[in-house]
Amino acid sequence: MSETIAGVRIPDSALAREATELVRDAASPLLFDHSRRVFLFGALRGAEQGVDYDPELLYVGAMFHDLGLTGRFARTERRFEIDGAEEARRFLHSHGITGEPADRVWTAIALHTTPEVPLHMAPEIALVTRGVELDVLGIGYHAVSDEQRAAVTAAHPRPDFKKRILAAFTEGIRDRPATTFGNVKADVLAHFVPGFERGDFVEVILGSDWSE
Repeated sequence: MSETIAGVRIPDSALAREATELVRDAASPLLFDHSRRVFLFGALRGAEQGVDYDPELLYVGAMFHDLGLTGRFARTERRFEIDGAEEARRFLHSHGITGEPADRVWTAIALHTTPEVPLHMAPEIALVTRGVELDVLGIGYHAVSDEQRAAVTAAHPRPDFKKRILAAFTEGIRDRPATTFGNVKADVLAHFVPGFERGDFVEVILGSDWSE
C-alpha cells in the first residue's frame, strides 16, 4: 500500500521500492531520512509552483543524491555528486529506463550542489535542488506550511541535523579535497579539515602553461 506524507504520495512501484531498500542498506539513517525529506520537500515545492514532474524520477534523484557520501558508492577520484549520479543512471538502466529520462536524473544529482543553474532546468532537476536547499539550507522554508513541515519531520526526524549533516559531508569528502574546487563543499572542508587549502580559479589561470 502506498504511503502518503504531508499530502505527498510516495511512489510505490517495484522500482521505487527497490530504490528505497538500496538507499536504506547503503546509507546511514541520517542520510536516508534526509533523502526522503528531499523528495517530500521537492514534491511540495513542485505543488506550490504548479510544476508537473515524474514522481518516480524525482524519487530516484532525491534518494540517490547523497549516495556518493557512503562507503559503498564513494569514489575518491571524483566529486561525490557524480558517484550518486552514476549509480542512479545504472539503477534506472537496470529497470529499463534509459536515454533522456535517465540522463535527467543523472543531471539532477550531479548539479544539486551547484547554485541556481538547476532551477532553470527540467522539473525533476529543479525539484531535487529545491528539496536539498530547503532541508539543508532552509531556502524555501516558508514556501511550505508549518503543518507540512511538521508532517515531513514527524515521518523523517532531523535531530541535531545541522551538525550531523555537516559531519557527514566532511567525512564523505575529506579524502578527495580537490573535487571541491568551484563547489560549495569547499566551505565544509575549510571549516572542519585543518590544513585544507582551497583551489583558486585565478591562480589556475595565471599558473597555466600559456605564456600570456
